[in-house]
Amino acid sequence: MIGPDRTGKRMTSASRVEKTARGGVAFLIVYWQGERCLEKSLACVLAQQGAAADVFVLDNGSEAGLSQDMKSRFSSVRFIRSEINLGFAGGNNRLLKEAVGYPWIVLVNPDAFLEPDWLKHMLDAAEANPQYSFFASRLIKADDPAVLDGEGDAVHVSGLAWRIRHGLALKRGVKKPKEVFSACAAAALYRAEALTEAGGFDEDFFCYFEDVDLGFRLRLLGHRCLLVPVAAARHVGSGSTGGRRSDTAVYYGHRNLVWTYIKNMPGSLFWLFLPLHLFSNLVSILWFAARGKGRVILKAKVDACRMLPRMWKKRRPIQKTCRVSTASIAKGLDKSLLPKIRLRE
Repeated sequence: MIGPDRTGKRMTSASRVEKTARGGVAFLIVYWQGERCLEKSLACVLAQQGAAADVFVLDNGSEAGLSQDMKSRFSSVRFIRSEINLGFAGGNNRLLKEAVGYPWIVLVNPDAFLEPDWLKHMLDAAEANPQYSFFASRLIKADDPAVLDGEGDAVHVSGLAWRIRHGLALKRGVKKPKEVFSACAAAALYRAEALTEAGGFDEDFFCYFEDVDLGFRLRLLGHRCLLVPVAAARHVGSGSTGGRRSDTAVYYGHRNLVWTYIKNMPGSLFWLFLPLHLFSNLVSILWFAARGKGRVILKAKVDACRMLPRMWKKRRPIQKTCRVSTASIAKGLDKSLLPKIRLRE
């Protein structure tokens, strides 16, 4: 129970969501390049059913800047300009400062195209499941609507992470809401107070794995994530960085993987699975080197190690404020013998 509202009646958690979410949703989109994708994404956002929402777009240091035609055609959107590229992490943190006072935050990539009922389904799930603080949606490959792009994020005990059921046929997706470890921020709903409590994104990450890190920190604070499979979005994936096997994706993904493990893996699990974490990093180096990416994967791991003292310093307050048992975190981690070794898109 929450307590009395202004009428003197007691409010449940679900009824509080009803009173706040329907008129207090902020969509945040960080744009760098690909105006045609952004145009399509905005059209999908503005076509959402069942709730009032405001839309914020950060022009994240793009060379040419957004066209005046784009701004005119989407006059209800608040466009903000950063002269430098803050990355996905810093860009969203910048937008979160603009969205103070909104109880619900939606993060959408400019290459993600929401179905018209996406927000309605997400808010319905939030109202029916007030024990959850953030919500993952079903991602479908934009170029092949019969194939899943992911249904929430899995995190392995080694520190590897991937989108659940990525690449599988759409018909193999789950039918009912299901708890997952974290949400892919390409299209996800967060309770604003949970984001504030977690401190938003870690801007050292810049891009890639920043949503896994955020999700892990939310879990340590006791927040839980629910997959809402009826809420669907078509996703291009890595459209502005050259694809998930690009140098950019390999570098940031594999550098930040190490930092996520160092910061967040709790207590005994950290030491228990550290040999597996080191082994998985070695396998990654060999795998990418065999595919002509030796220089970039080595740079990722060297730079990750250079920043270990800084990440260890960040680890201390994260672990100190942990509100859940190590056993509960262990239960949520993937413990498969042969995890999916995939770069996140």
